Amino acid sequence: MQAKIVATGSYLPEKVLTNHDLEKLVDTTDEWILERTGIKERRIAASSQAASDLGVEAAKAALKAADLKASNIDLIIVATVTPDMPFPSTACILQEKLGAKNAAAFDINAVCSGFVYGLSVADAYIKSGMAKKILLVGTEVMSKFMDWEDRTTCVLFGDGAGAVVIAPTRGKAGILSTEIYSDGKMQDLIQLPGGGSLEPPSEKTLQKRRHFIKMKGNETFKVAVKTLEKLVVDTLAKNHVKPSDLSLLIPHQANIRIISATAKRLGLSMDKVYTNLEKYGNTSAASVPIAFDEAIKEGRVRHGDYVLFEAFGGGLTWGSALIKW
Repeated sequence: MQAKIVATGSYLPEKVLTNHDLEKLVDTTDEWILERTGIKERRIAASSQAASDLGVEAAKAALKAADLKASNIDLIIVATVTPDMPFPSTACILQEKLGAKNAAAFDINAVCSGFVYGLSVADAYIKSGMAKKILLVGTEVMSKFMDWEDRTTCVLFGDGAGAVVIAPTRGKAGILSTEIYSDGKMQDLIQLPGGGSLEPPSEKTLQKRRHFIKMKGNETFKVAVKTLEKLVVDTLAKNHVKPSDLSLLIPHQANIRIISATAKRLGLSMDKVYTNLEKYGNTSAASVPIAFDEAIKEGRVRHGDYVLFEAFGGGLTWGSALIKW
């Protein structure tokens, strides 16, 4: 018995924020952003939209593709760092909006690695027999935690949601392996310091802009390249899959230079790497499921293909998942 992704779905807000739009907000240029990140534009949620609102649309699309009702789902996992509120979980809010009355629900916070972490948890639940139909959603409204005066971070992120339905299978297709890792010693590289029990909301934290994402870009880039290169090589070796056997690499959509470096280490041409960050930017835990959904709709994933997911995010966290479609 193993777990298999049986359907996918995604949702992107309507509003588009281009690099040229950002030129009017901060001291930056379209050329600077594109050269260093590969991002041309990103989607921005409406003021009335929370993480659960984006997530429920992606979830509905995945359920429709799976030909399932919400009541068929027995577990909902939501990967997000931009929850509707500290509690209850966004998963419980999404459960109510879907009408998934038979499902347990909880959130995962592994920042940009959240979807891969969620796959690891879902895989374990399916293999243990504790769940039979799992809805895994990655949903983020990063724009609401951006410092729009900080040109080093506000150009990077966007909003969106992706979802998959996971069920048991006895065939050869499915999730072959998941690998998850973390290193809390580097927690300061990517963080949102204000708003928790360490720094509760106050006039002081607001004045110091502690409720926005803080990121040490250069240090993060160096660690990400080194870590992801080793991760993907080790994952394939563990499964006795050669890089040449890989049909598609779907990386976390953070930075085109990180993605290119990983592909080069594997000896993969970029036509075997799926990217959409030029349209959406970094959507954190939503980036991998959005990319996977789009790749499937575009016919980039076929029966029997080996597909590798990899992600890296705050924590620090990183992880991979190898599947056979």
